[in-house]
Amino acid sequence: MSESVDFTWSPQPGDWRDALRTTVPVFRWAPWFAAVLAVLSVVVLLLGMLWAGVFGLVLAAVIAAMLPVQVTASFRNHPLAAKSVTGSADEHSLRMTAGESARSELDWTRLPGWTETARGFVLRTGEGTGAPAYAVPHRAFRDDADRDRFRALLTDRVGPAARRFPPRAT
Repeated sequence: MSESVDFTWSPQPGDWRDALRTTVPVFRWAPWFAAVLAVLSVVVLLLGMLWAGVFGLVLAAVIAAMLPVQVTASFRNHPLAAKSVTGSADEHSLRMTAGESARSELDWTRLPGWTETARGFVLRTGEGTGAPAYAVPHRAFRDDADRDRFRALLTDRVGPAARRFPPRAT
């Protein structure tokens, strides 16, 4: 496999949200916590405790909305977020450029793991929840064949996909 796989995309807040859900536990569990809190609040309302039930429902709505709002705000305030990303991958490394300002080349040995979500690929560049991650959405590839070649490169050079990235104990 000596041919490179090229890709390009314009980032969206959903790409960041996808990476955060995969790598940061609070982003993964917050929607579930909000749903459980909402159900419990409805039970409290049915038991006749109006203020406690309403408070729980409001708090559940805040928790459910907080993370998407935070991601969107961070996305809009990031200097590289609106820059188109181009990249290529081959047997040796992954190269990406965001606009004219940021370039990175990562040898496959520097990527400890990756996972695939419904939206795309999330590449982890370090251990733990504070490590940077790259989100490469499926829409970045010209066709399914390029996406499959990229997945094969990841599998061959980094290893099998992880389900998610829990923080490792040190």
